[in-house]
Parts: sequence; structure tokens; C-alpha cells
Amino acid sequence: MQNREQWGSRLGFILAASGSAVGLGNIWKFPHMAGENGGGAFTFVYLICILVVGLPIVIAEFVIGRKTQLSPVGAFETIAPKSNWKWVGMLGVASAFVILSFYGVVGGWTLKYTLISLTGGFNELAGNPELSGKLFTNFISGSLAPILWQVIFMAITIVVIIQGVKGGIEKWTKVMMPAILIILIMLMIRGLTLPNGMQAIDFLFKPKFDDLTASSIVLALGHSFFTLSLGMGTMITYGSYLRNDQNLLSSALWIIFLDTVIALMAGVAIFATVFAMGANPGEGAGLIFVVLPTIFPEIAGGAIWGTLFFFLLFMAALTSAISILEVITAYFIDEKGWSRQKATIIFGSVITGVGALCSLSMGTYNITALAGMSFFDVLDYLSSKYMLPIGGMLTGVFVLVRWGIPNFISEMVVGMKNPKVNATFVRILFLVSATVVGFILINEIIATITGTPIIG
Repeated sequence: MQNREQWGSRLGFILAASGSAVGLGNIWKFPHMAGENGGGAFTFVYLICILVVGLPIVIAEFVIGRKTQLSPVGAFETIAPKSNWKWVGMLGVASAFVILSFYGVVGGWTLKYTLISLTGGFNELAGNPELSGKLFTNFISGSLAPILWQVIFMAITIVVIIQGVKGGIEKWTKVMMPAILIILIMLMIRGLTLPNGMQAIDFLFKPKFDDLTASSIVLALGHSFFTLSLGMGTMITYGSYLRNDQNLLSSALWIIFLDTVIALMAGVAIFATVFAMGANPGEGAGLIFVVLPTIFPEIAGGAIWGTLFFFLLFMAALTSAISILEVITAYFIDEKGWSRQKATIIFGSVITGVGALCSLSMGTYNITALAGMSFFDVLDYLSSKYMLPIGGMLTGVFVLVRWGIPNFISEMVVGMKNPKVNATFVRILFLVSATVVGFILINEIIATITGTPIIG
């Protein structure tokens, strides 16, 4: 593996890994989850969960990747040769394939809405959620337009990956991550200076524990895990491009910090605007593509703010899509000996094709009748409810049972100046993380079979 690509700098790695974690989940899912679950209390639980559940698995994936200098399948095979653990890596690659298939579709939506805002298309939607909803439904259920935008989004992703780790992923994320932060700060300031905009601070950060239900806690646990791109091999793959002088603990903490700060900033920017215009903060997923386009035209300079917001959403989607495609590309480079260009173009195209089926299923061409869900929803459901939690839980179990905490720690402390790590504490953290993710999984399975979850 002497010729393996590597990150050009520690900052480049942290920004790339943060970009992987920062996706539509931060800017789309987190605000509407907080909006529907009491704001501040949900935020408080989410922050605890992300440290207890997310941190151990993030570090585990980095350590496994750096130790082996391989993508997920080869990484598990190297540490546990001639065992079934390689299938955890295969599950990660499969998860990446499934997720990018529908993720690219939503990435296309963000591009389309950036253009609509830029050309003043939101003006006719001012204060009219019904018309906005109709516009969105007509667009996503169309047979050609959403696929065209999805193809453009995937083409950009493919171009970045072909350019390699240092010349593509690192170079692009070094531009996009600062841009995401700058745009978010601008949107926050604009939102908070609107009448009633400051209510967003109270809503997001003032805990109202009366509003916190058992279901909210399970939701916070689940999202704390999914927001960090865990269980799909991205952090193992990114970790495999690291040199041994990297402090993995501090890098993981920086990534979690950036991921969380961006989610909270997005929440402030969105809710400040929502409160200023008297809209409902608990609108759910429709808040982004249906409600906000009706609000932006009512703000001074609304076309600019709307364009910035959807461009921000596009960049967040792109930084995640890049990391997901890299998992699949790295697998074919490492395990099959393919060139980067061949692996990226072939599987980027295959994923785009599956994504087109996802897009068509949102309209009259629904190709699945599973529980009345579209093909798009089936892939989303399978990956988020089963594939990712199984992958993440088994990664934690792998460190605990197969690799062993002492071996894990000896690799983790490489690159740390004053390593003082308590093995018992690390073991407890992994036990808690794997148990919590396992519970989320069991809760979902029981809900699916019986119609009633244990909690929720």
C-alpha cells in the first residue's frame, strides 16, 4: 500500500470528514426534529447522545481505517482474517450504494431550488404554502426534470472523486466547508435581526423538559448516530488516507464539534426566519422545500437569502455525497485493483441509474408496493432504520470482542503527545454505544412486526 493516497494536511482531513458528517441531516432533519420535539430539551439530549453514542464509533472507524490503510472490507479482513467480519465492511459499502441512490435525487432538488430562487421564482409563492406545496409536488413527481437535476448533481460528485483524495476531495471541501460556515453565519444574522427572530434562541436552547417524550429521546439517539455518517464506511475510508502523526481523538472531537455547531446554526437561521414570519416551527420535513420558499419573498432581499440558503443546502449535500461515493470507489480500487477513474465512472453511473428509479417512484411510476412506500422511501427506510445501525453496532462489537480494547487503544494513541487512556472507561463507552444502537434497532424491528415500539 506504499502508493496509497493521503491527505495533504490535518485541516484538510478534518474539513473533509466534517463535510461527510455535515449533510442534509444537519440542515434539513435536525431543525424539523427539534421543531417537532420541544426545541431546547431535544437539543440538550441530542448533544449528550452525540458524545456518548457517536464519539466511540467515529474514533473506532478512524482507528480501523488508519491501522489497515484500507477501505472497509479490506480493513475488517486484515484485522480479522478468514472470518465473517469482512461482511461488516461489505454492509458499509452496500449502505453507501443504497444511500447515495436516493441522496443524489435530493441533491438535485437543492440545485433546482437554488436556480428557482436566483431567478425570482419564489416571488409568486409569498405567503402561499398551498401553491408552494403544489410546485414542489409537481416538480418531484415529474419524470424528466428531477432526473436531469439529479444527473447534474451526481456528475459534479463524480468529477470531484476522479480528481483523487488530495486534488479532489480535500481541495473542494477546503472551499465548501468555510463557505457553508460563512453562509450560515450570514443567514443567522439576517434571521435574528428580523422582528421576533430572537425567539429562535429560546426555542432551540431553552430546555422545556415537559415537551420531551420517550419518543423524542429515541429520535435524538438515532439522529446523533446517523448525522455523523457512521455505519457506512465513510470514516473508515477517510481514516485509511491518514498518516500516523494524526491525533485521532482531537480530530474526532473537532469533527463532532463542527457537525453539531452547523446543525445548531442551521436551526437558528431557519427558526429565526420562521418565527419572524409567524410560521409553524413544527412543520416537519416540508419546512425546507415548502414553507421557507413562501417566507423568503416576504423578507427584504429575499431572493438573495433564498438563493444562499438553497446553495448552502446543495453544498452540504455535495460534501456528504462525495464521501459516500468515495467508499464505493475505494472498495473497487483496494479489492479489485480498478483505476480510480474506472471505479468512479462505472459505479457513479450505476448509482445515478438506481437514483433515477427512486426519482420516478415519487411520481406515477412507483415501482414498489412495499408497505405502500415508494422505491425512494424503501431505500431511505432500509438504510436509516436497519443498514446503518447494524453496521455501527457491529463496528462497536468488533472493537470490544474481536480486536480487543488493548489493541484498539494501542493504535488510537499513535500520534497523541501525552496518551493517558483508561481502558475500562473506553470499554464502558463502547458497551454503552453498541447497546444503545442495538436498542434503537430492536425498537424499530418490534415496531415493524407488532406496530407498537417498546418506546416511541
